[in-house]
Amino acid sequence: MSNFIPIPTPRSGSPHDAVRASRVDAASSASPKALVNRNILAAALEQYKPSTNQPFRTEQLRILLLENVSQGAATQLREAGFHVDHFAKAWSEEELLQGIGQYHAIGIRSKTKLTSKVIKAASKLLVVGCFCIGTNQVDLGAAAESGICVFNSPYANSRSVAELVISQVIALSRQYVDRSNELKQGTWNKVSSGCWEVRGKTLGIVGYGHIGSQLSVLAEAMGMSVLYYDVLPIMPLGQARQVESLEQLLSSSDFVTLHVPELPETKNMIGAKELACMRKGAYLLNNARGTVVQLEALADALNSKHLAGAAVDVYPSEPKGNGANLFTGAELGPFADKLRQCPNLILTPHIGGSTEEAQRMIGIEVGTALFKYLSYGTSINAVQFPEVDLRIPAKPKEGENRQARILHVHKDEPGVLKEINTILSDENTGHFNVSKQYSDSRDGIAYLMADVTDVSEHDIGSIFDRISSTKHNILTRILH
Repeated sequence: MSNFIPIPTPRSGSPHDAVRASRVDAASSASPKALVNRNILAAALEQYKPSTNQPFRTEQLRILLLENVSQGAATQLREAGFHVDHFAKAWSEEELLQGIGQYHAIGIRSKTKLTSKVIKAASKLLVVGCFCIGTNQVDLGAAAESGICVFNSPYANSRSVAELVISQVIALSRQYVDRSNELKQGTWNKVSSGCWEVRGKTLGIVGYGHIGSQLSVLAEAMGMSVLYYDVLPIMPLGQARQVESLEQLLSSSDFVTLHVPELPETKNMIGAKELACMRKGAYLLNNARGTVVQLEALADALNSKHLAGAAVDVYPSEPKGNGANLFTGAELGPFADKLRQCPNLILTPHIGGSTEEAQRMIGIEVGTALFKYLSYGTSINAVQFPEVDLRIPAKPKEGENRQARILHVHKDEPGVLKEINTILSDENTGHFNVSKQYSDSRDGIAYLMADVTDVSEHDIGSIFDRISSTKHNILTRILH
């Protein structure tokens, strides 16, 4: 379908004026890696274009990308015709309240918080792209109730995180981070006491998902034994063995690594009691979420020598950007100053997924999802939204009226589909041919996608007015 144009689509009770943005042309990067990344994303987007390979007219839609998300994705989305504003830092709630109202899509990482207040102010927002694994920075319920689809990239950085954990295990067991810091201060301190090989040691994995299972394989290849704890029974890889309780894993492992989502059940799941269950001289690694470990209790366990070391990559509060004097108690809370004084503690600034490979794949995955949703309404693999897709209609033949795709987000109530089909079959409206139709619902929100053929510009306006004024309407779009 060429000239696939999103029509402005108001939500119930809020204005949604059309914003026409001029195309932003970006200079091609001279970096070979950047060109490779752009070419991969271009290929991913190209497969969703119709066979005519004509460009889509998407100049109306504005995309806001924050936290220096993938430059490859930003460039390719611009080249697809979208207006893209790209910023290196996160925006505060105040900045979002002031600026988000002009955007139809936003791309973020973990530091930008899309609260219900921000979502309410985002009167034009259609879709959120989380260029990361987690989505706890978005009020998912408020987004769904406003008809906003949320995407993330749950698996793209799994290998990067797993490799970081392996490096931390070795660094802790050999204490070479402390030795390096001492040498930079001029102190030569060659010791072997308390330094160990990892071969023959036991790694305990809390959360045996994509990261935990990959880590399991890497650890066994280094000669480690692997135990894992998960709330679900999961088939092990290799010789790994699932244990029945967290306490059993803590008391049986030399190294304990956490890979769980941020949920009410996982908040403060490792505190003083759990640390006391760990073997004396064991090590704790947290590359999951900052709220999972009580950091003050961890500092006490390190200073008392109950734990021999730890690695922390995530924190309950984190700076919004890079810079000096940001990881301090004054900026983040008392945990920061306590951690900085601990021995054999590796502190990293949330870099688990910060590799060129991971960011490239995240950019491709989330960038493609944004493109498909804005251009076609495709919501497959959405985090909290009904998943709907239909093949792209063929280009109309010469002399035929245009085709249109209706995208209708509504409350999941009985009779809605009948009401919409009545509108499409009403003689007063035009009695249109519905060539394809699909609907799905999730947690009280439903999403209908329908393709109608042989419609005029006047017909499209009439269909839009009638559907968007229905009782259970949340958001309606018509693409043509």
